[in-house]
Amino acid sequence: MSALLVLVSCARMGNPDGGWYDDTPPRIISTYPKEKATNVKEQKVTISFDEFIKLEDATNKVIVSPPQLEMPEIKAAGKNIVVELKDTLKERTTYTIDFSDAISDNNENNPMGNYTYCFSTGTEIDTFEVAGTVLDASNLEPIKGIMVGLYDDLSDTVFKSKPLMRISRTDSRGKYIIRGVAPGKYRVYALNDVDGDFKFSQRSEMIAFGTQTYEPSCGPDIRQDTVWRDSLRIDSIIRVPYIHYYPDNVVLTAFTHEQTDRFLLKTERKEPHKFTLYFTYGSDSLPQMRGMNFDTDSAFVIEASEDNDTITYWLRDTTLVNQDTLRFELQYMMTDTTGLLVSKTDTIEALPKESYEKRMKQRAKEIEEWQKKQEKAKKKGQEYDSIMPTPHLEIGFKTSSSLDPDKNFLMEMPVPLAKCDTSGVNLYYKIDTLWYRAEFEMAKVEGKLREYEVKAEWIPDVEYSLEFDSAIFESIYGLVNVPEKKGIKVRSLDEYSTLVVNVSGIEDTCLVVEILNNSDAAVKRARVVNGVAEFYYVNPGKYYMRAFSDRNGNGKWDTGDFEAGLMPEAVYYNPKEIECKAKWDVTHDWNVTAVPLNRQKPMAITKQKPDKAKQLRNRNFDRAKELGIEYVRGMKYR
Repeated sequence: MSALLVLVSCARMGNPDGGWYDDTPPRIISTYPKEKATNVKEQKVTISFDEFIKLEDATNKVIVSPPQLEMPEIKAAGKNIVVELKDTLKERTTYTIDFSDAISDNNENNPMGNYTYCFSTGTEIDTFEVAGTVLDASNLEPIKGIMVGLYDDLSDTVFKSKPLMRISRTDSRGKYIIRGVAPGKYRVYALNDVDGDFKFSQRSEMIAFGTQTYEPSCGPDIRQDTVWRDSLRIDSIIRVPYIHYYPDNVVLTAFTHEQTDRFLLKTERKEPHKFTLYFTYGSDSLPQMRGMNFDTDSAFVIEASEDNDTITYWLRDTTLVNQDTLRFELQYMMTDTTGLLVSKTDTIEALPKESYEKRMKQRAKEIEEWQKKQEKAKKKGQEYDSIMPTPHLEIGFKTSSSLDPDKNFLMEMPVPLAKCDTSGVNLYYKIDTLWYRAEFEMAKVEGKLREYEVKAEWIPDVEYSLEFDSAIFESIYGLVNVPEKKGIKVRSLDEYSTLVVNVSGIEDTCLVVEILNNSDAAVKRARVVNGVAEFYYVNPGKYYMRAFSDRNGNGKWDTGDFEAGLMPEAVYYNPKEIECKAKWDVTHDWNVTAVPLNRQKPMAITKQKPDKAKQLRNRNFDRAKELGIEYVRGMKYR
């Protein structure tokens, strides 16, 4: 028969003889100054425990508030934790030292649980709290480890002029609690504090801000706590009265400013026939170049990105291609220390990864190997060549042989073309066993130097043949294409689903809805028109949905700007998974504001997963089971 055992005897660490484990967390036996003490002048805090303890990652996990401009010294020594504040204590201020879950015992790693120590330099302890969640404004991902703080100065410029008054840091769920808050009105901010000054001082720092003010309060409330008999069985559920602090769900959406400072990142010449300039930001004009050991007039075909932040110079002349060092003077616009665009001139050398001599040796080796192969074929009486064939221009196909009816066929040339004769391009489609000529257009993709698009009214479930005559494409280096055929099969309508989304809960004429795969990547996008977003030719599968308010109409999500008082474009996630099946027309109703923002994104596509909570291991339950007795957690081992 089982007996009820309450542990009061000593436990042997590590359980060497099959005895009981130490499964109880460290317990505080004293603090100096006394916890919640008032009129404190002492800058050194000592917390003593009943056993040897350890402190995990104190730099990131332990938060002192108000923030300390000079880093406090925090260390664990034996059975004590000592915190020494270096900044001068502020008058009439409540100080909190939040240890989070950093404290555990030294031997068995039993976690103490979240712990916050506090004292006041005034006559009373401020006990109000402000809590909530910080999300990435672009994708509603919880942000781990970002600082969150308060100001009672409600001016719009305080975030850049003064350190935060009280601070906390988010956990792996993006949640935060700012403790020790005095009565008053506050604004809440988030800051990835790169330089440690507790204010927004660099545009590269991730921030969150808002104009809403909060007045902390509290009141009695009841929560339900579950009492576990063991790791599998619930003993009871009890109603526990507690003090509920408000506001308890201030959601902040954090963003990083668009990088607008312009400077030259690097010059790269991976291949001898081209080099590329990389800038941090675009410009409305191209740089001016003057060759110092070569003539730049008509030397290049220039391939620039849409905003001129990446510029590739293709060398026309093979003499320059074979030249190992290209030295030139580059004049371009860059941002100075005051934030203004000014003209700058650099002297730059573009060197290939492999020298001309090394490339010629490699080429000679290839020719020698080819000749040996032909000699071997000749001796065996097999076909052979006496002249090594000239390389040809290879057409790159960016679209697979299976084409969606609403897409066009894309090609990319390996180098810029000197000639493109589209009269030598033909498109045919097949009905039964017969081929017919199809109407089409072929043109360069706007803004793309080397990309071409074949447009046609593609008929579902029909096979096409795209055919190229020889020498209709010629590169700037004289290489031409060989005759080629590319088979294209347009997929049947029966392979697709149609998704219609009825959007409600918000009056926004600029809303764009995206359907997402299980990697949180957009696969299709549609604007909301009269409350409806329609998606056609949707491949069967399981999807998620995101919407954003495209206030400037550019078709993409845009970040915010603190100086301009501009919030990032609002983002919403549909909490539900949507399944689309072939031949199905799916209709989905989505109220984008029905679920709070911090609970919208499905966990299946959330990349920032919550850390596993530290828990007591309760190994004595298993030990008691081995002994055939019932275990009840009892007194602290001693």
